[in-house]
Amino acid sequence: MKNWIFLSIAIFSEVIATSALKESENFSRLGPSLLVVIGYAVSFYFLALTLRTIPVGIAYAIWSGVGIVLISAIGWAVFNQKLDTPALLGISLILAGVLTINLFSNSVGH
Repeated sequence: MKNWIFLSIAIFSEVIATSALKESENFSRLGPSLLVVIGYAVSFYFLALTLRTIPVGIAYAIWSGVGIVLISAIGWAVFNQKLDTPALLGISLILAGVLTINLFSNSVGH
């Protein structure tokens, strides 16, 4: 169970860092830039802890897949970025892949 908490922290930190990356304006704003660096450091630390028990390919697929879905939602809701039908379809397929891994794969170690 602890490994899933670590992976959740890694995902949450990465999403915060990536959102701050947009606001850093090419690292010209100190606050968001610091949030980017700290967020990615925390994310990679907790992703590394996750790799003690979850295979690297599975952990990375979940980390990046959930991150993509959340960042896309934040881009739409916060930054008013539009998502067309192919983008929504692709994001849906990523989410379906993450769910398939979590629900049906024996590699995950439930």
